[in-house]
Amino acid sequence: MSVLKVIEIMGDSGKGWEEAAQEAVTEAAKSVKNIRSVWIKDHAATVEDGKIKRYRVTCKITFEVEG
Repeated sequence: MSVLKVIEIMGDSGKGWEEAAQEAVTEAAKSVKNIRSVWIKDHAATVEDGKIKRYRVTCKITFEVEG
């Protein structure tokens, strides 16, 4: 039986939500092994002068705990 753990992190990008999600996974992978999935919980963006400047996602990342 596998033991899985879920952490919640934010990703950020100037290009789009998909890239923000990838950024979150990339950052998590620096300190967490065995990432199995990512669930996008929330989308947000910052706006300046009527234009979207930064895309942000809140992600739940699931990974397998080594035993």
